[in-house]
Amino acid sequence: MKGFTLLEVIVALVIAALAAGALAQAVGAGFHESRTASLYDQAVIRARSRLAAASHGTRLAPGEWSGQDGEFRWQLRVAAVETATLRPEAVGAPRAEAARSVVLYDISATEAWAEGAAARSVRLETQRVGG
Repeated sequence: MKGFTLLEVIVALVIAALAAGALAQAVGAGFHESRTASLYDQAVIRARSRLAAASHGTRLAPGEWSGQDGEFRWQLRVAAVETATLRPEAVGAPRAEAARSVVLYDISATEAWAEGAAARSVRLETQRVGG
């Protein structure tokens, strides 16, 4: 007799089905991880943008702000850390400049989103000097 028996064909089909199922599961997990990575990238870009907007072009002021931006919830926090007074040295200068007060601020930007049942977030922090 030449050829395969029915039992051999059934065993081969079961093995092929198991392999196809494992492959489909791996592909699905890869797509999920790719989406997660994409959302993290978007969150980091948004948080960097909020930090830049908070610390450039406007005078820093302590406070907390929050809002919704598409599927992302954001929070921006600015807090004064330390205040120092700068007094310039008047070496050879005809007049002494006035002392100036500067403040060191902590700035943090948080972007949060829901991914299925999991809550995810990214938080970036920096410090800036304000007058």
